[in-house]
Amino acid sequence: MYFSTTDDSIELDKIKGDLRFLHDCYTGMLRDAGEHDIADMLDGKRALQPGAERLSKAFSIYFQLITIVEENASVQLRRKLEDEHGVARISGLWGKTLHQLREAGVAPADIAAALPETRIEPVLTAHPTESKRSTMIDQLRAIYLLMVKRENKVWTAQEKQQIGQEIRAAMQRLWFTGQVFLQKPSIQDELRNVLHYLTKVFPNVMPLLDQRLRDAWQETGFDPVLLEGTDTLPRIGFGNWVGGDRDGHPFVTSDVTRDTLETLRRSALEMIDADLDTLARRLSLSQFEVQTPEMLQGRIDALSEAIGSKGRAAVQRNAKEPWRQLLNLMRLMLPEASGINPEGSVRYGSYHELLEDLRLLADSLRAINAKDIARLDVEPVIRKISAFGFHLAALDIRQNSRFHDLALSQLLKAAGVEDAENFPEWSEERRLAYLSEELKSTRPYVRRYEGLGTEADAVIACYRVLYHYIERNGYDGLGSLIVSMTRSLSDLLVVYVLCREAGLMARTPDGMACVLPVVPLLETIGDLEKGPEILDTFLSHPITQNSLKWRSENLNAPRAQQVMVGYSDSNKDGGILASLWSLHTAQLALTQTGQKHDVRIRFFHGRGGTISRGAGPTHRFIAGLPHGTIQGDMRLTEQGEVISQKYANPLTALYNLELLQAGTTGNSLMPEKGRRLTPELRDQLEGIVNKLYQYSLESYQKLVHNDDFVRFFAQATPIDIIESSSIGSRPARRTGKRTFGDLRAIPWVFSWSQARFFITGWFGVGSALARLQKEDAEAFALLSRHAVDFMPFRYVITNASSAIALTDTEIMKAYAALVDDRDLAKTCLTQILDEFEQTRSMLEVLYGHPLQERRPRMYTMMGFRAERLKPLHDLQISQLKTWRALKAEGKTKEADDMLPELLLVLNAIASGLGTTG
Repeated sequence: MYFSTTDDSIELDKIKGDLRFLHDCYTGMLRDAGEHDIADMLDGKRALQPGAERLSKAFSIYFQLITIVEENASVQLRRKLEDEHGVARISGLWGKTLHQLREAGVAPADIAAALPETRIEPVLTAHPTESKRSTMIDQLRAIYLLMVKRENKVWTAQEKQQIGQEIRAAMQRLWFTGQVFLQKPSIQDELRNVLHYLTKVFPNVMPLLDQRLRDAWQETGFDPVLLEGTDTLPRIGFGNWVGGDRDGHPFVTSDVTRDTLETLRRSALEMIDADLDTLARRLSLSQFEVQTPEMLQGRIDALSEAIGSKGRAAVQRNAKEPWRQLLNLMRLMLPEASGINPEGSVRYGSYHELLEDLRLLADSLRAINAKDIARLDVEPVIRKISAFGFHLAALDIRQNSRFHDLALSQLLKAAGVEDAENFPEWSEERRLAYLSEELKSTRPYVRRYEGLGTEADAVIACYRVLYHYIERNGYDGLGSLIVSMTRSLSDLLVVYVLCREAGLMARTPDGMACVLPVVPLLETIGDLEKGPEILDTFLSHPITQNSLKWRSENLNAPRAQQVMVGYSDSNKDGGILASLWSLHTAQLALTQTGQKHDVRIRFFHGRGGTISRGAGPTHRFIAGLPHGTIQGDMRLTEQGEVISQKYANPLTALYNLELLQAGTTGNSLMPEKGRRLTPELRDQLEGIVNKLYQYSLESYQKLVHNDDFVRFFAQATPIDIIESSSIGSRPARRTGKRTFGDLRAIPWVFSWSQARFFITGWFGVGSALARLQKEDAEAFALLSRHAVDFMPFRYVITNASSAIALTDTEIMKAYAALVDDRDLAKTCLTQILDEFEQTRSMLEVLYGHPLQERRPRMYTMMGFRAERLKPLHDLQISQLKTWRALKAEGKTKEADDMLPELLLVLNAIASGLGTTG
């Protein structure tokens, strides 16, 4: 469950009052719609009787209303706390961060110097975790805004009544709208959703984000002059995986990637053109009122002459209004979205050239003492274009290493290379010897890139799309080539060879250089452990060294190597404690490897939307990252329903972006004396948690790697419904098998959450702590004393305690009863229940009091939902019995006819828990 604040002082009375208001609106709307039995059921006047479709829909919407109330209460609480106590009151935000840095002795000038070098980059992905349709999200957004509007205490009775009527109308639209995707959304549907945030939400929030920093800066007592201008502020950019993430996703073709890049570029240019038009309408300054600065007039003359007749017409259109004249010319200078400009036309080659003109525009305003206009009108446009450029978001291309191997095997076969068909099975030594020698040559394997094989055709076609994009538009807009399941150096060198085939290599005096970054994705615990060795050999390779140098000299890129670390598969592989700790130790070792090669390691955190997959309070996540690994740069994924939960409402979006900015800055700048623990004590604690890591890993893997456990999982959870669902364009399994290794992490987590086991969020923690207490009481006592202050470990136990709160053992038992092998069900369930009790008990030992006392807000919120979740779980269990029996009897049509109702209940439970996968 995602909460937009972590403060337990949230006003529960306000939540109850707002929920009662929405409850009355909702039941009133239902009665108007003739749904008296459902309204009576929600009012507690009758037992549950409506059919599955109406019942699940009623609950699903009701849970969304609870979420709206919680979110609004969080926003209002933050406002109240800041108003009463100042901006330093809220953990993780700029006010608190700047206060802490000041207390640690960091000079304001040093903070100001670091800010422009600080960068955050949320990357929007479309993993199958968003079970709500965008049309439903729109109506929920309307209700939220009306609840915010209702906060005004001076409305008349008639105005309050009107707000209630508008809320009921939005509820009606929700009631008569399909709640879930009954057909898989297309990639175009997913892209439209991403575009909404990139064009409608983030651009409007950014000026507020900058102002939050400046307000906190001034309230902290720092000189506001240090933050004047746009070049003094932290940088922000956005990434995108929709249309580029091909790992196990056969529908992401080269045509899809081409269309995605074109759509992103067209949307960015349309947004810029609209901004310049708005700016031109605002800047109606006249030569009759103020003297035109020479810098401004000179640029108008130069552009007018360069553009020609259209330029002269643009100038004449606003005679004697020079600022408008320059903006008219700047609009004419915008390039075509296709990248193919009319012959003879003069256009901006990149958005950096446009920024130069906008900065000149701002300087010219300051020259006539109109600095407020420059700051409030022009600077926000500069900041927006600096973030979005002509590309909106950088598109990453991700593919699995196995897919690359098959592609290269097909190329080798076409080129007549001996034993080419077995290339994926070659030893690492043989692969490295062959690839390193091959990369000394610039000649391609073949001249025609069609008919080589499914994988080779797909990879080369995709890379050629990137090549042509670069030819037309340059490198802005392209992210990285991410290699999922990177197991060895050769997995990365294969990509270099494939890039050579597609023209993505540049020739240098020192040899070839890859023009796009090749990024290892370390996902499993084993790969994370091998990661530093893989990175060491990769950074030592001549092509990598040449590539870093070429991008630095030609693209002004920092000498940095991106490394993506995966939270999902490592969790599925080893459980929450082993996963988070393996990520912690890997980042430390990878950073040291980068230092050895004088290369900054830029970590890309592949976090999911649930506790099991790396989610949790953003500021706690950042605070828990190893010291020295962020270095002012934060790139992380935002997946599935988390995108709408964190960013659908502007004030919540502002809060979450500020957490990222302030947290990244604070973690990077905090000196040793400002940290809670000494280096010596941290080293001791790391050694202790290393033991816990091993204990937890053994416990978790003993459970899930049991031969029969997947069979228990398949029957005790609704995994088969999830595999039949339509909540994302990606298949649920990488192949057609159902094995532990082949199951994607997302449906694995989704299934356990639906059945209220949540084992991926806590299993292994309790037994590890109990073993440490038994075998090394002194170490356990030391860890207990510092469990809250040792931030990496605190993040583990905070997330585990959250998962414990969401777990329901009685519901868990009901799902386990679906397993036909009673002995297997008893064995697995006993293991899980014993570990649950032990984990809860050991966490309470660490904290010193019951979890419910430590997390009162979360338990109260969950209590609001629990009463109506129970009948939905009972309904889902009943449905599963019937549906599985029909399939077993070969009654396929009857089973298929049940699927819409199954999906509605699935969606309703996800809404109640606030999470899917």
